[in-house]
Amino acid sequence: MIDATHDPGRTSWVETANGHTNFPIQNLPIGIFSPPGGSARGGVAIGDQILDITAALEAELFKGAVRDSAEAASGTTLNKLLAASPLARQALRQRLSDVLSDPVFRPLGPRLLHDAVACMMHLPAQVGDFSDFFAGIHHATTGGMINRPDNPLSPNYKYMPVAYHSRASTVRPSGMVVRRPNGQRKPPGQVEPDFGPCRNLDYEMELGVWIGQGNEIGNPIPIADAGRHVVGLCLLNDWSARDIQAWESLPLGPFLSKSLSTSVSPWIVTAEALEPFRIPQPPRPISDPAPLPHLLDPMDQAMGCFDIEFQVLLLTPAMQAAHQAPHRMSVSNASMLYWTVAQMVAHHTSNGCNLLPGDLFGSGTISGTEPGTEGCLLEMTRGGQKSISLPNGETRTYLQDGDEVIFTASCRKPNHVTIGFGECRGVVTPALPI
Repeated sequence: MIDATHDPGRTSWVETANGHTNFPIQNLPIGIFSPPGGSARGGVAIGDQILDITAALEAELFKGAVRDSAEAASGTTLNKLLAASPLARQALRQRLSDVLSDPVFRPLGPRLLHDAVACMMHLPAQVGDFSDFFAGIHHATTGGMINRPDNPLSPNYKYMPVAYHSRASTVRPSGMVVRRPNGQRKPPGQVEPDFGPCRNLDYEMELGVWIGQGNEIGNPIPIADAGRHVVGLCLLNDWSARDIQAWESLPLGPFLSKSLSTSVSPWIVTAEALEPFRIPQPPRPISDPAPLPHLLDPMDQAMGCFDIEFQVLLLTPAMQAAHQAPHRMSVSNASMLYWTVAQMVAHHTSNGCNLLPGDLFGSGTISGTEPGTEGCLLEMTRGGQKSISLPNGETRTYLQDGDEVIFTASCRKPNHVTIGFGECRGVVTPALPI
């Protein structure tokens, strides 16, 4: 699936794209933006610019079936494009790459491009359903040791990708504020629960998965076919109220502690752009069970994992006032997930559940085993028992009002151009009184 769009020698007449750490011409992620004074529409990130697909249509840069794909990508959401076939999306990508690399189209730049910093980004699609997985085994193990030291992993964990249905209505694009939630809390030693603002607000560094073509209800998606139902990936912050979560989770799992807000990066980095960065799924320990047949495919095991490096940054109000750079809290990698994206899709539909274009998955928190690879504060502070020292002398166990959490991610490989995901940001604001 590697083609001319991945050629490391290909450059763009959009000068800022050449050497851009996130959006070179080899990436071309898709999203929904509003230019200054304009309405929401489809666009493609290229360097520090956004290519306006509607303007490109008006310039008659697309013909035939590719024009149909461009029209599907030009609306106020990308759901129609997500519903298109992978071949249709691939053809649109190839045409966009050709247009943006051929200097003959340079004179159209003022008509086609907008400065990204002047634009407003929106959710790329209308989210019908949001399912949050628990596929980061190191996070699951560490969190389990904190809360259930005698039984950190449930017996089913290594047999299926555990997940729960979360709240689609509170999925928000990067940059929107996150209101500290109110809820019931029952700290250890307290006889009765009380109600008030969350004291232990946390972030969770996750991979977001955008679903394309769905399946008919009652018809599972085979593991060997699951990959073509994934349009692309993004960054996802599953904001978590840990004190509320600890009280409400038994017996049915998290509810209000997770539905307060979910932040996603606004660009869908497509499956096609990620092709060079596929790697084998890391082998399981010999003592672990092999996946059951409906979750096991040789091709998926050979190239179903992604080599994506994530960073979590924290910017406190004091750091911002002092014009200090955000502090890097941790670094992790998507290869630390125990289950592949295709296994998540296959398991989600194995009972006949139907997926729809625009459905969103969260991977679960992506953490490693070493200090500095934790994907959340719960792990870093061992449930709030260990304070984190920041370079400016501040300390944290959980997030305080005014703190801004920033996720970034990139894919690097020898003889290939580095591509990135942009940012997923969110600022914590105080709870509202009830």
